[in-house]
Amino acid sequence: MAIPCPPFIGSEKLSIESGAMSPSSPSPLILTQDELKKIAAYKAVEFVQSGMVLGLGTGSTAKHAVDRIADLLHQGKLKNIVGIPTSTKTHKQAVSLGIPLSDLNSHPVVDLAIDGADEVDSNLNLVKGRGGSLLREKMIESACKKFIVIVDESKLVAHVGASGAMPVEVVPFCWKFTQDRLQNLFDYAGCLAKLRTDNGGEKIFVTDNGNYIVDLFFKKDIGDLKVASDAILRLAGVVEHGMFLDMATTVIVAGELGITIKDK
Repeated sequence: MAIPCPPFIGSEKLSIESGAMSPSSPSPLILTQDELKKIAAYKAVEFVQSGMVLGLGTGSTAKHAVDRIADLLHQGKLKNIVGIPTSTKTHKQAVSLGIPLSDLNSHPVVDLAIDGADEVDSNLNLVKGRGGSLLREKMIESACKKFIVIVDESKLVAHVGASGAMPVEVVPFCWKFTQDRLQNLFDYAGCLAKLRTDNGGEKIFVTDNGNYIVDLFFKKDIGDLKVASDAILRLAGVVEHGMFLDMATTVIVAGELGITIKDK
């Protein structure tokens, strides 16, 4: 849904004052959700410096950041950048744009990662993985010195799981057994666990790592997130979950009043 926001057209410059953007023109525009995502992504790329190793995120918001990084490389405003993509989709995008790539084996410490999120709570805890790339995202973003999350204001939630699925990546072997155990684990929160499918339910969704995803839907707040995280990871058959706890160092939110930057 479109909401009022200061204009952001092409390369028009925006100044950041008191956490909001002041446009060069006083006339307001109605921006789409995708345009808000682009505003947040472009602001995040301002933190990128030449010579950095960058974690390149996955998803509709992160795509704008990858595009912007490539533009600045081609303009000569950034140099000696190495990207580490968080999915095969982002890998293909970066290759097509001419961004030099590597991996964690060669660069175990990442200077900065920029990625979107499905949910952000008041403590900057995240839900990620509704796009299916949570494992590689968590591996790369946990190796970062700085992790900037870019969202529009629709992603802000009162508690984790408030707006939809909390994904869990599981091995294909006896996935139904693992799904049932996950649902029982959060029975107190009215949990419904569903195997993720593709093409309108015709086939099982398979991650870049050859695994499945079980989406957990909660009717209530699940409580202590670290306790919940530990309980999930103790289940044999679970590879990783989509709660990114205490990982984001900065969250950039684009919304009705412009840009808000939240730091840990």
